[in-house]
Amino acid sequence: MAGNPGDLRTTDFLGLKAVVALGVAAVAFVLLGLLARNIGFGIFAALGLGMVGFFAPEYWLSRRIRSRRKAILKAVPDTLDLLTISVKAGLGFDAALAKVVEKTEGPLADEFSRGLNEIRVGKARRDALRDIVERADVRALRTFIGAIIQAEQLGVSISKVLQVQSEQLRIERRQRAEEQAAKAPVKMLFPLLGCIFPSMCIVILGPAMIMIMVSIGG
Repeated sequence: MAGNPGDLRTTDFLGLKAVVALGVAAVAFVLLGLLARNIGFGIFAALGLGMVGFFAPEYWLSRRIRSRRKAILKAVPDTLDLLTISVKAGLGFDAALAKVVEKTEGPLADEFSRGLNEIRVGKARRDALRDIVERADVRALRTFIGAIIQAEQLGVSISKVLQVQSEQLRIERRQRAEEQAAKAPVKMLFPLLGCIFPSMCIVILGPAMIMIMVSIGG
């Protein structure tokens, strides 16, 4: 789901967690225990920071997953448009996918490329597409691929399905943009209260306070 960063296997990732935890714990013990000449506090700090170091790679991995999902979600409408145009131009679905992989970049293109390679070595198309859904875990992509699999099973024209899905995804993308725009004033409220308003109060009330203090002192 994170795109296999660094070609890490499960054992490699668990080893990375252990190394980070031990490294952080050792540095904490040396700095806060030995150099500060407080062994008890150094052990306590090493244990606490070691736990933080143990879970830090999971936090990094979850951020990679969220970033990849966001990139896939952003790429789905445009990719589907290109796929629809390719199918309407007379290409088969697999050939249209190959054209999409050739003309686009990013995690979605990588997933389609992997799916095509699996199909070429003999894997059923529906199984390869389902695996893409499981790896990406993006709702819009799940809906699109589910419609393709259903159309293939029922014998419905894929070009019509692609056109309907393309229109629906464009509507959803516009709705997401409107939702983000509606949230913007709320997100701007906290920087306004925390940064701008105090500065305005200082500028407006500062001279008056100085004059009051001068008059009281006089």
